[in-house]
Amino acid sequence: MVTAHVSVPYELPAPLLAELHYDMTDPYAVRLFIGAPADRTVDWVFARTLLTEGLRRPAGTGDVLVIPRHRCRPDSLRIVLRSSVGAAMVDIAASAVAAFLRGSVALAPPGTESLHIDMDRALAALTGRD
Repeated sequence: MVTAHVSVPYELPAPLLAELHYDMTDPYAVRLFIGAPADRTVDWVFARTLLTEGLRRPAGTGDVLVIPRHRCRPDSLRIVLRSSVGAAMVDIAASAVAAFLRGSVALAPPGTESLHIDMDRALAALTGRD
């Protein structure tokens, strides 16, 4: 868990707990949980490669954008989350994101993700035979 600074339009940034999570059953994705675990969290799922690329340069289109070293918080990574109900900017320490990504790469190096997918389980989920 880290403290993220979350901003929404017309409001001051609020410090909230955030957690990045990597699950080997979905090796291409990362999950971002925002909010205290006892409360209802806001959960986003997006590509691990998007987060990795966003450490170096602006990345993403659509619902999730990742921007390195934002001028307001130069030691942070900004993740912009957009949906039909609004948008939020989440600033997280770049060092925490880099450490998280190093851990995920140790579990599944880039290019090996497909080796970690249980195709039988995926097909069962797609066909409703879970």
